[in-house]
Amino acid sequence: MAEPVSANVASSGGTALLSVRDVSVRFGGIVALDSVSFDVQRGDICGLIGPNGAGKTTLFNCMSRLYQYQSGDILVEGRSLTHVPIHRIAELGLGRTFQNLAMFRTLSVTDNVMVGAHSHSSAGFVSSALRLPKVGAEEKRLRERAHEIMDYLGLLPFANRPAGDLPFATQKRVELGRALAAQPKLLMLDEPAAGLNHEELEALDDVIRDIRDRYKITVLLVEHHMSLVMSLSDHIVVLNFGRKIAEGSPAQIQNHPDVIEAYLGATNQDTPGPAAPPIREGVSAFARSGGAHA
Repeated sequence: MAEPVSANVASSGGTALLSVRDVSVRFGGIVALDSVSFDVQRGDICGLIGPNGAGKTTLFNCMSRLYQYQSGDILVEGRSLTHVPIHRIAELGLGRTFQNLAMFRTLSVTDNVMVGAHSHSSAGFVSSALRLPKVGAEEKRLRERAHEIMDYLGLLPFANRPAGDLPFATQKRVELGRALAAQPKLLMLDEPAAGLNHEELEALDDVIRDIRDRYKITVLLVEHHMSLVMSLSDHIVVLNFGRKIAEGSPAQIQNHPDVIEAYLGATNQDTPGPAAPPIREGVSAFARSGGAHA
């Protein structure tokens, strides 16, 4: 059995695209994140897991600048996000999907995907209002980019359909397409498997791998389907009650005693009965049940 990795040991090797350094977030008297630190290496798929309320989505919201962290820092390629305004986050190479779908339901699939591409638009307000020639040329370029992504994700048959009229799994692909259109260096996926059936889950596994390999995008994945996380991840960080309790490879995490306790509860060694199963068994049952929301 692999030796557990200490909760205090950051990942080593490679080049860190993302560095989270002692980040703490408090909402009144509630500590949502408590001095969380870890790195995401360039080119990796990193899983961020933990029980309900562990602080995973809170951390995503800090990275997106939706929440302000009270202490610590988050760095992308060595640049601090502390004073970066929300509307500049995409320009730094951060793309995101949301736990609850966030899209323009009445707009077409094409327009939803193009929204992501507009973070790389150079046309200003005046030139857009006057419809100067360069605006038309840029709009064509963005539409072509959206078309390529929709083709890749199998969305072309729905290109002119309102996004809100589509099945849930298709809407998830639309949101993923919008994030890809922003040409991110780091793609943050917040429960991309939520609501998907077994066949759709297997397809998602292949898509995430291909996105990493084809587009050279680093992935940070929040997910409750442990079979997906264990299959995909090069590295896993585990949160519980806002604190990092472990990090390491999937093999190290699935037998880590603190992770087992966080998911399954502590076992009383003085009480006769079966011991707690290893995390690979416990979380597979958790995944079959659909998990909980972050």
